[in-house]
Amino acid sequence: GKKEAGTDLRDVVFVIQSQRNSFHVRQAEKLRKDLLLQTQALQEYKMSLKLLIMQNVFFSFSLSSQFGNNSSWIMFLEEDTRVKLQKLHEVLKTFDRRKEWFLGKPLHDEESTIIHHYAFSENPAAFQYPDFSAGWALSIPLVNRLTSKIEEEPLKSDFTIDLKHEVALYIWEDGKGPRLTGVPELCTIPEHNPRAQYCATTVSSQSPLCGQPVKSDNIFIAVKTCKKFHSDRVLVVKKTWGKQASLLEYYSDYADPSIPTINLGVPNTERGHCGKTFAILRRFLSSHVPNTDWLLIVDDDTLISLPRLQALLSCYDFSEPVCLGERYGYGLGQGGYSYITGGGGMVFSREAVVQLLASGCKCYSNDAPDDMVLGMCLNALRVPVTHSPLFHQARPEDYAKEFLAHQTPISFHKHWNIDPIAVFNKWLKNDKHTEGLQKSTKDEL
Repeated sequence: GKKEAGTDLRDVVFVIQSQRNSFHVRQAEKLRKDLLLQTQALQEYKMSLKLLIMQNVFFSFSLSSQFGNNSSWIMFLEEDTRVKLQKLHEVLKTFDRRKEWFLGKPLHDEESTIIHHYAFSENPAAFQYPDFSAGWALSIPLVNRLTSKIEEEPLKSDFTIDLKHEVALYIWEDGKGPRLTGVPELCTIPEHNPRAQYCATTVSSQSPLCGQPVKSDNIFIAVKTCKKFHSDRVLVVKKTWGKQASLLEYYSDYADPSIPTINLGVPNTERGHCGKTFAILRRFLSSHVPNTDWLLIVDDDTLISLPRLQALLSCYDFSEPVCLGERYGYGLGQGGYSYITGGGGMVFSREAVVQLLASGCKCYSNDAPDDMVLGMCLNALRVPVTHSPLFHQARPEDYAKEFLAHQTPISFHKHWNIDPIAVFNKWLKNDKHTEGLQKSTKDEL
């Protein structure tokens, strides 16, 4: 009976989570080719690799369950996950594939956090969810049950904020479903780390750099502020990342020449800022500002590393409509839309702004939520919203330590209960990283 429970690698369906932007299509393709090469090398397993490249996790459940009868596992990978197939095969063999399994590298919250709707506030560390970068796997019996569950009751939550946490909650189903089983061989250490020899997965840990970083005078930066924050928040921008900006304007409800701020004629709203953001988009295309390829819109309490953003933007083609930042979703279970959340920073290529304004898309009111209205407009235009986990809508303490440990963040947001200058200095200031990065890229060439 032992043979029964084992897993042949051809029993694994690999799903590469990707995105519709050309850079991400290339990244996913590289990973696919790498897996195929490894398959050829492991001829004795007679593997036929089943590979899907997917944009939506929940759709891939039902898709992959079509392979279900002759597969045992679905393994989800991010574009920057690196897999050692033989090692993965050895790990999966140790689990009885006839049972329901949810395998991954566990993360947990240190304190209850807004990005998880304060779930498990009594004991936030009690609930574990997978770090998607390390890859995660579901056994087919679990996939089949989830597929029928999704057909019967679509996702309840209106908002998708942190998919890995929401997927784990959905699978756990208040205790009716399995909890995440931690697998030490699913790793998020860099592939070249000596400790990685024990790992079945690793993370290609370099921050993206695809050539020369975009020059700082090719990014126009719009900071949204209002009179009551001129003296504190604007000051923080000037003391921290504002120094690194070549082209930056502050937009307020009050023109204060000492900063200087610009009044776009849109009254300040307590929330939403849609009117102000659309006024910024129009100004970006006007003769009032230099012609640049990229627009970055941030809040006055956003903390950001411009050098890291310049490196990241080298991977994107400004002649495409690009909208980049931390992606949230609204009503995705019921054909909703994705949007870039404003506080983490919203990046637009000039082409995206041209298409947005040409579409005639407008705010339904000045205080409509700007990021969501933009998401609706982009969805109608079929312009993809590109997610980067390096932008953050919340503070460093709102994320799992282990998750931040393997990334070089680009932004954080909010000054609540923290010293923003200290946070900037600790998380975003040091750019030795980008120097080391160029060196390692050269080594590979």
